[in-house]
Amino acid sequence: MKESIPSTEPIGQNLIKLISNLCFSVFVFSVLIFTVIAITYQPPDPWLESAPAITKLFTQSENATFKNDNSILKTGEDLVAASAITPAMAVEPITESVIERSEEKLTNLSVKSSDCEELRIVNCSDPLVLIAVERFNLKVFKSIVFLGYQTPVNGSKSDECDVAWRFRNKKEKSWRKYRDFRRFKFGIGENCTYKVKHASGWHSGINARRPTRVNSTRNGGSPKIVPTIRDDEINDTIPTLGSEMNFMMGRYLYYSRGGDYCKGMNHYLWSFLCGLGEAMYLNRTFVMDLSVCLAGTYSLSNKDEEGKDFRFYFDFEHLKEVASIVEEGEFVRDWKKWDRNHKRKIPVKKVVTYKTTPMQLKKDKSPIIWRQFDAPEPENYWYRVCEGQAAKYIDRPWHALWKSKRLMNIVTEISGQMDWDFDAVHVVRGEKAQNKVLWPHLDADTSPDALLSKLQGLVQPWRNLFVATNEPFYNYFDKLRSQYKVHLLGDYKILWSNTSEWYNETLLLNDGRPVEFDGYMRVAVDTEVLYRAKTRVETFYNLTKDCKDGINTC
Repeated sequence: MKESIPSTEPIGQNLIKLISNLCFSVFVFSVLIFTVIAITYQPPDPWLESAPAITKLFTQSENATFKNDNSILKTGEDLVAASAITPAMAVEPITESVIERSEEKLTNLSVKSSDCEELRIVNCSDPLVLIAVERFNLKVFKSIVFLGYQTPVNGSKSDECDVAWRFRNKKEKSWRKYRDFRRFKFGIGENCTYKVKHASGWHSGINARRPTRVNSTRNGGSPKIVPTIRDDEINDTIPTLGSEMNFMMGRYLYYSRGGDYCKGMNHYLWSFLCGLGEAMYLNRTFVMDLSVCLAGTYSLSNKDEEGKDFRFYFDFEHLKEVASIVEEGEFVRDWKKWDRNHKRKIPVKKVVTYKTTPMQLKKDKSPIIWRQFDAPEPENYWYRVCEGQAAKYIDRPWHALWKSKRLMNIVTEISGQMDWDFDAVHVVRGEKAQNKVLWPHLDADTSPDALLSKLQGLVQPWRNLFVATNEPFYNYFDKLRSQYKVHLLGDYKILWSNTSEWYNETLLLNDGRPVEFDGYMRVAVDTEVLYRAKTRVETFYNLTKDCKDGINTC
């Protein structure tokens, strides 16, 4: 009987099969990983990459929650380039060449006086008086752009005139105009011309100011008379859609309230501008909620406070001019009215997740796109819409958001009372000074002795020194008074007291209820006065070696 020999495959052939199977498995696994990465990868926002300063200020986030420094608050007028002021916005400033042209015209008309004695009693309506004031102002107030003068009027004495003018500060990049009126004392200059001998301080020329408007309010049954000078250039009335046909012809982007409500103001701005940017990208009118919730970090009660008006903080007039917006209350009323009066309801595209991108909505024809933010935090933050691929298409319109003109009037008043000739130091203390883990030296480096020592090498003695700070104790900076004329925001509280223009204007906006000058307003005003200083000393660049965002973050 013959033995059977088992058939066996060569060992080399089995080894080749094993290696090929292993390589195929690695290939399939690699393709799977690459596919997952391709689906989930979100590239960085190229707009943000090109603006690192804005990124650092507004996008320091962790797990989609903002934790950034609120001691400096920037808005569009701080970030826009000066070239953004278009010729249509601008007014020709009063320069030496403009004055010379006016003087030449007067010479040709033979208005010039030939008798010096006639000038001892000043004729305030004489055009040469205004020319003398214009030349004086150009020489003294070099940080100011003068935009137009009113005809001088008589002061309190025969050699005095009161003069009013419009202006803006050279460091302010917006086109907004402000008003000053001062009293000037005149003498006789060369060739029988008027010469300014002395100019009084900010708003001293009371005869040249606008007529006083009197508000009468009741407090405890007795009338309270509050004189005020209203800024007639502010127009922050709420726009209306008008007829039903106008409403139906519109295309709207409507954001429901999300988790951003009652968050910090920088978080609110980052989200609000995302929604406004998407509306611009989609060529739609943005439905805007004017009700703002002030986070407890800014409120005087240290609790979140709802029902604040957007117009307390931001320039609604400017926003209306540069963006298509409609107030939410007006929009909802018109929407309900249409649905009530017509059998055919308005088509609405409801979007329930931020993952539906603006690019996917670009061709949608629905009159209303309604984004709803009902998911738990942080999925319900508005700014999530602008993350990932959307960041390539949505530019946040920073140019549309300026600080309230009412707050800027306070900034101008403070700067004007220091005759625009002051330096400033920004002193960050508060919770940061108490956190020795992240800021080990900040407390000591911003102590009164350390401040005085540091400033002596940076600011000339007896200069006006404005201190922008979150330090709550007013007398903390008393040591600086031995070398400087110290000014704190609290020194100017009359500007938001119940006799102030700001108080009366916000009273009207708030349906007759007084408005508190809260923490956000304080930081906004502090920031803008700081920007107008001739020399600016910063905490984390000049006073301490600690890093702004904590240890090892410089």
